[in-house]
Amino acid sequence: MHILFTRPLEDCYEMILKFQSLGHRISHLPLLKIDKVDYEPINFLDYKAIIFTSTNAVKFLDLKIIDKNLLCFCVGNATEEKARSAGFQNVIAAEGNVENLKELILQNFDKKKGKLIYVSGEIISIDLDKQLIELGYSMKRIINYRTNHNEKFDENFVEKLKINKPDIVYVYSQNSALSFLKFIKAYQSENLWMDTNLMCIGEKTSSILNEIKWKKIFLFNPGEEEFLLYKI
Repeated sequence: MHILFTRPLEDCYEMILKFQSLGHRISHLPLLKIDKVDYEPINFLDYKAIIFTSTNAVKFLDLKIIDKNLLCFCVGNATEEKARSAGFQNVIAAEGNVENLKELILQNFDKKKGKLIYVSGEIISIDLDKQLIELGYSMKRIINYRTNHNEKFDENFVEKLKINKPDIVYVYSQNSALSFLKFIKAYQSENLWMDTNLMCIGEKTSSILNEIKWKKIFLFNPGEEEFLLYKI
C-alpha cells in the first residue's frame, strides 16, 4: 500500500522504516514544524514529579539541571522512550492519550507528596494541568515549544502525490488536520481523496477533515498504526 505520514520526520522516522520493511510505499509530507520556546528558569528541586505529553517536550527541555531520578509521567510509549533516552530512570507511561495519563497520575501520585511540573507545547488538546488543579493537585505548566504550519511544499512532490494518491494518510493532531485541510485547498485537491483511508487520533481531529470525501475514516491511538493496516 501507499502510505502518507504527516508528522515531522523525527517523530515518524522509525515508523517509516518499519512500514517500508513490510513492503509498503511511503511518502512523507511534514505538515508542521516545531520551534523551541524559551521559558523562565525552573528550580526542579521544588517538584516531586514531571509530566510529558509529547516527545518534543522532552527534546526542548534543559535536561542538565534535572535529577533524572525524578518521577516521570509520559503520555505514551514514544514519549517514554524519549524520556528514558534522555536519562530519566523512574518513568511511568500511559497508553497514548491524556485521559489515560490523568488516571495514571491519580493512581500513582498522592497530591500530598508535593508539586507536579507539566512540560508541554503551546497548544494542547486537553487542559491536563487545570483538571489536576481542580482535583487538588499543586502544579505548574511550562511551555517549551510551539508548533507552526508549514507553508511551502515541494511542487514536484505534490504533483506526484496527486497522480499516485496514497491508500492511507495518518494525521496525529487537530493542528495537523487544520494544516492538511489548508494544504488540500491550496492545491485544489479536494476531490482526489475518495480512495484514501484517513487515520486520525481522536474525533476532534477527524471532524476538521470531514468536509473532504474519504474512502473511510478510522480513529486510533499512537502505537496502533500497524494494526490499522489489517482493518482495511
